[in-house]
Amino acid sequence: MKISGFTYMRNSFTYGYPVIESILSILPLCDEFIAVVGKSDDGTREAIEAIGSPKIKIIDTVWDDALIKGGQVFAQQANIGLKACTGDWAFHIQSDEVFHEDSLAEIKKAMEDNLNDPGVEGFLFNFYHFIGDYKHIGTTRRWHRREIRIVRNLPGVYSYKDSQGFRIYPGHEDYLQQTNSRKLNVRLLNARIFHYSYCRNPDLLLGKVKRFNNYYQSQDKTEEQYKAYKTFDFGTVADILAPFTDSHPATMKETIANQDWVFKHNPKKIALSFRRLMLHRIEQVTGWRIGEYKNYKIIK
Repeated sequence: MKISGFTYMRNSFTYGYPVIESILSILPLCDEFIAVVGKSDDGTREAIEAIGSPKIKIIDTVWDDALIKGGQVFAQQANIGLKACTGDWAFHIQSDEVFHEDSLAEIKKAMEDNLNDPGVEGFLFNFYHFIGDYKHIGTTRRWHRREIRIVRNLPGVYSYKDSQGFRIYPGHEDYLQQTNSRKLNVRLLNARIFHYSYCRNPDLLLGKVKRFNNYYQSQDKTEEQYKAYKTFDFGTVADILAPFTDSHPATMKETIANQDWVFKHNPKKIALSFRRLMLHRIEQVTGWRIGEYKNYKIIK
């Protein structure tokens, strides 16, 4: 069995992405690792090269402005990495996602046990979304619960929409036209993804959010939306949070120790509509997330 890892990034340090910690977290599991690096000016490429692993292959790219709308460029970059993979399984990790070393054995065993079962086309993971700091996680439907991060390396598998999971297409033309796709049949694993999207210095986070929003709306609209902000306001995303007291991945140890901001969560200041609050309470009691978007089919 051969395992390929792949990711994509651009100017990761400018916006505070833990890209090196991300790569290192799954590198021990991979036989090769494809890093698709968009043209950067902040040392991102040099830092990945400095890891010094013979497993890592860097593919240099220039992001296509014509694919900015709707975040299409994210899927395009992910597909460059995916199509360069030569393993039986392709393990995708995004630049703000990190896996815990305690879960690697379970992940590897799942790939081994299902290697010869073509009915299993990938693996689904649950998420920990860290909000504000490394001690709080988001619990409401604002944060997606699950995503596919491992796919069987088949010709018809492509990154979906704005790199939101994966789907299978009959051919490349179908993918280009976004027609005739189907969801992958996957197994849900216990291993969790540590997602640090809203857990970074608020000055860096403001730049990240503004840049990210530009992929979905005009730059003028983004500037108007954030013109009053001198730094990022965690109150705009910190709705109902839960304390996190377990261990973080070992690759994040130094990053967490160097936290240089203070996050104070005010549970009384939550911008949650009555409808969303009721849906959240139903989920807490029953475990059922009503109307949840699922870009996959779970094999039971």
